[in-house]
Amino acid sequence: MRSTFMGLETAKRGMFAQQSALHTTGNNIANANTEGYTRQRVNLKATEAYPSLGINRPQIPGQMGTGVEVDSVQRVRESFLDIQYRSENNKLGYWDSRANALQKMEEIMNEPSDTGLANSLDQFWQSLQDLALDPTNAGARSVVRERGNAVADTFSYLATSLKSVQGDLKNELDVSVKEVNSIANQLNNINKQISEIEPNGYLPNDLYDERDRLLDKLSSLANIKVSYNPSGGNALKISEGTATVEIVDDNGKILGTLVDAKSQRVNELSVTFKKITDDNGNISDGLVEGVKIGSKSISIMDFNSAGKVSGLIDSYGYSETLSDGSVVEYGLYPQMLNDLDTMAYTFGTAFNAVHSEGWTLNDFDSDTKAPNTTNSKINFFTLGGVAFGNNSKGAASLIQISKEIQDSTNNIAAAYYDGKTLPEIGNGKNAVQLSNVKNGILTIGTTNTTLQNFYEGIIGGMAVNAQEAERLTTNSTVLKDSVEERRQSVSAVSLDEEMTNMIQFQHAYNASARMITLQDEILDKIINGMGISGR
Repeated sequence: MRSTFMGLETAKRGMFAQQSALHTTGNNIANANTEGYTRQRVNLKATEAYPSLGINRPQIPGQMGTGVEVDSVQRVRESFLDIQYRSENNKLGYWDSRANALQKMEEIMNEPSDTGLANSLDQFWQSLQDLALDPTNAGARSVVRERGNAVADTFSYLATSLKSVQGDLKNELDVSVKEVNSIANQLNNINKQISEIEPNGYLPNDLYDERDRLLDKLSSLANIKVSYNPSGGNALKISEGTATVEIVDDNGKILGTLVDAKSQRVNELSVTFKKITDDNGNISDGLVEGVKIGSKSISIMDFNSAGKVSGLIDSYGYSETLSDGSVVEYGLYPQMLNDLDTMAYTFGTAFNAVHSEGWTLNDFDSDTKAPNTTNSKINFFTLGGVAFGNNSKGAASLIQISKEIQDSTNNIAAAYYDGKTLPEIGNGKNAVQLSNVKNGILTIGTTNTTLQNFYEGIIGGMAVNAQEAERLTTNSTVLKDSVEERRQSVSAVSLDEEMTNMIQFQHAYNASARMITLQDEILDKIINGMGISGR
């Protein structure tokens, strides 16, 4: 026989359950503007019916419901959208860092403009043509020297500025790697907390939110794969477990485990640089040559994983040591510096070759104006004060006007000896030859082309790369925002919906309370209104 007070208990359970739902609704409303908060819902379930099955069960028709209870408070989240979001966020991190690096490079190169290298070279060629018209004019000679200085200074400025930004990229890379490790340690701490809460049958929704927020942030830095491990104990079936985070390449191949949920350990990410020893024995960092995840070393050539870290490595530069011991450099800034070095080296070498064949004013007798039988073979440009060697490395930074030219413009070889008749003073044929270096076909690196075409190719390549990076950054942003919008439509707090829920739960709570009033009247009738006839 069921209890007389069963209705009270049923109504009380209803009040408690609806009260929990109202508390959860209030929590959702309070966190409507909290970043990373996922709306929660109360999962209600009917309590066990009376009577339960058994040999001694009372013989009553059917089973009576006994009310409701709260089964769990669960986040409303779609994990598939999380995976999509992190995939797009990962690409955005890579292209955004690459676009920023190229934007800085474009600002330095500053082409086309009145202050770029192309304009400096044009003015230099023009000064030589002016000199050819009047080789004995001291003013024209001074202009050639100053224009030459301008060309050398522009090469040096570009190389120095590019190296400065490259250094900034290295610092940013170091900061990004530290950020990856910081997030990994935070995720590991959250794993530890979750592994202590879930076995007790609770859902640590706030920890889940914090973990997802960190994973979103980490996904912009590196390409990650997240898998979940059950906590064991009395964990609910809908509990999410602890998260293992692995860094993968663009094909999904696992490169290393960053956060190990089972061992609750972090394998920190680090970047190794090629060590460079200068002439004084000082050791400094060169380009990136590898990546380590914990104790696992990964060749930089195998680290094709998108994300900000990878984008910074591609921009800063990395190197590969071949089997023959030679080192090949890759990356946006090393490539641009190498192109400038090659151009400066080829330009200086070709110009010196023509200049050293000419006659300077000092090669003529000051009194008779007769030419010497041999010229002084002066170089116009040097690399840091010494003659050009066989190595173009650093040429853009080191190229400068030779000391002889700096000391006297008379040492500019404007006259030309055709092999038959020694030149007369006033001969400007070599100045013409020097100005023709501009249009001469030269072997620049592995390409046979003119200086102007080579430089236009450098600038054109940079512009194409910048446009591509900007376009893919925009595309990635659109896709990421699109996924985020869909994710927010599922997980974000809607005040309209919460207000509706609040009214719904409030009325359910009131109805349960009314049931208690009803039960009170029934009991009052039983206790005070029955069995009193005849008194």
